[in-house]
Amino acid sequence: MTTVADPIVGSWYKDLENSFKFQVINIDEKNDSIEVQYLNGDIGEYDQESWYASTFDYIEDPEDWSAPFDEIEDDDLGYTDPDMHRPDMEDVDIDSYLDDD
Repeated sequence: MTTVADPIVGSWYKDLENSFKFQVINIDEKNDSIEVQYLNGDIGEYDQESWYASTFDYIEDPEDWSAPFDEIEDDDLGYTDPDMHRPDMEDVDIDSYLDDD
């Protein structure tokens, strides 16, 4: 079985032969290279011929996809605590919110 999944930057794949999960991080058509980052943080590279000769398939983003990235902030992941952005009610001037007719 060979890959029918085209490489797309930002998409996740699984090598069905050895169960490696990775994300495509760069495609350089000029140098015929597809750069990937494995779930453990290692960087790898394929050329077009080896990509399509492999057994890669699309997968959804793994739950622990941020594992290889050191020092990542929760804001960077897209989930922040909405309560953190609520104003402190002691600092709110209620009169500024009332309609003065």
